[in-house]
Amino acid sequence: MKDAAPTSDACPFCEFPQVSEPMAQNGTFYAKYDTYPVSAGHVLLIPRRHIASFFEMSKKERDDFFDLLLRVREAIQEGFKPDGFNIGVNIGLAAGQTVMHLHVHLIPRYFGDVEHPQGGVRRIIPNKVLYPPQMP
Repeated sequence: MKDAAPTSDACPFCEFPQVSEPMAQNGTFYAKYDTYPVSAGHVLLIPRRHIASFFEMSKKERDDFFDLLLRVREAIQEGFKPDGFNIGVNIGLAAGQTVMHLHVHLIPRYFGDVEHPQGGVRRIIPNKVLYPPQMP
């Protein structure tokens, strides 16, 4: 894999390009449908280079990431017709990262997929979600 740091066999994202064709790709990133989707059309955007954090991306990788994000969003919009999107990335064990290879979730959202979607990503820590904030 070009421009990839050596990795262990345990990294599923380093192995994926040799196993199957991505749903979309560009110079430094590829996109694949999530193996455990939370909604129809859930996609992961993954750098080819083995890095753990969003903050380790080079300028080229950032440019390619945003280019691919917009292209994949258009494809999901056409194919699945969602009502909205969440973009999420877990950085570090405390944030819930379980695969230490950067991957960004593009999650289509649909009216009715949860009873009260207000607060969106703020619901990551449920007991801190007060949204909108309650005034004293």
